[in-house]
Amino acid sequence: MVKLLEGRTALVTGGGQGVGQGIARALAEAGANVAIAQRKADQGEEEAQYLRDTHDIDAFFIKADVTHRAEVDAMVEKAHERFGRLDILVNNAGASFPKRLEKHTDEEMAGSFALNYHAVFWAMRAAFPIMKAQGYGRVINMGSLNGVNAHMFTVAYNASKEAMRALTRTAAVEWGPFGITCNTICPSATSPQATDYFAANPDMAEAILSQVPAGRFGDAEKDIGPIAVFLAGEGGGYMSGNTLFADGGAAVNGVAWRPEVED
Repeated sequence: MVKLLEGRTALVTGGGQGVGQGIARALAEAGANVAIAQRKADQGEEEAQYLRDTHDIDAFFIKADVTHRAEVDAMVEKAHERFGRLDILVNNAGASFPKRLEKHTDEEMAGSFALNYHAVFWAMRAAFPIMKAQGYGRVINMGSLNGVNAHMFTVAYNASKEAMRALTRTAAVEWGPFGITCNTICPSATSPQATDYFAANPDMAEAILSQVPAGRFGDAEKDIGPIAVFLAGEGGGYMSGNTLFADGGAAVNGVAWRPEVED
């Protein structure tokens, strides 16, 4: 990949595995210096070392639980202090769980919003004055087809991800005059959690795959990462407020997604 992002800096939450890892690696390959933020120190340190060794860029790990506002603020501050600027913010950390809508507790719904919505809001708010002062910023938030298509039994995830998508579009409108773009990627790619889930539910995996026009599941680094690189660079400077479906065409007609839940 051409060094489209040489001299740029990025902060990726949940960048030690899965989709976040793939994006972090693609950004580093394109020349960006990368901060990996997540809770698991061993994964974060290992990935930062990999990026340094493989791509000869500056990469480091920030331990952070993004469901706590103070840790999010500190995370952004540390990335800015290390690099002297912050060009790219990738809000990737997120999680879901299967459960019937009427069985969700207030605590479960609040927890999903803390991780999938508030963490993104806090990070964007903290990064804004830095990006505004630079006259350059690229916010890339990871959405979900679960929310767009209202898949069954993941209502907390669906609702929080769709709230995050509205946040992204609104920021695109308000922050556009400052050289800041904000976009959402809804990815369909393998991750350790997805691999384990599909291994335990092979019939569902087969049903979903049969409805993906590309005929395969996506690869985080090869299929999702380059989209993030495009949005993060000069070429993506006139694209803002959009939702990009990186799913092999699955969003066109939707796919079967119905996890087993207790009645």
